[in-house]
Amino acid sequence: MVSTNVTRQDSAVSRLDRERLQRHRGAVLWLTGLSGAGKSTLANAVEARLHALGCRTFLLDGDNVRSGLCGDLGFSLADRHENIRRVGEAARLFLDAGVIVLCAFISPLKEDRQRARALAPDGDFVEIYCKSPLAVCERRDVKGLYRRARAGEIADFTGITSPYEEPDNPELVLDTARRSVDECADAVVARLVAQGTVPVSLQTA
Repeated sequence: MVSTNVTRQDSAVSRLDRERLQRHRGAVLWLTGLSGAGKSTLANAVEARLHALGCRTFLLDGDNVRSGLCGDLGFSLADRHENIRRVGEAARLFLDAGVIVLCAFISPLKEDRQRARALAPDGDFVEIYCKSPLAVCERRDVKGLYRRARAGEIADFTGITSPYEEPDNPELVLDTARRSVDECADAVVARLVAQGTVPVSLQTA
């Protein structure tokens, strides 16, 4: 649905102006994977490293967003679509501000992730698949969500009663069951340096 009777307003300060001031480019880092795959843990580790390098960052986490911006949504298919649509739009705003925004969401459906990708210019959307077997995710489940889902107490739970569609061509696939958080964070930062989002000069400053 598109709002009517609105006119987009351009800013006197462009994204490029903001990026020049902060000495790095903006980007959307989209971490996807099953509950318990380590998305939030990895996103926090990456953000801490980028912050230490002097990068402007912001982390959009699934639970945090659902407690505010998307607090009115449930977990039906329609609500899942709307949840990721809102997050994608929020990520686009951060990107325009020149920020490296980290989005840690199960985002189980390919079409929703593709819609979020389409909002960013080519090369600015980095899909990171946190790949972990379901059994490992269940063992890590300190909240007991998988147990409750298997007991029928939680409906539409991804990986149990609702599908997870693996990414076809993500920029990064990280085996979070076998690789440490530090190793995975190293891989993400290295990707950002390789693609020019984070200049090498920041690492050596």
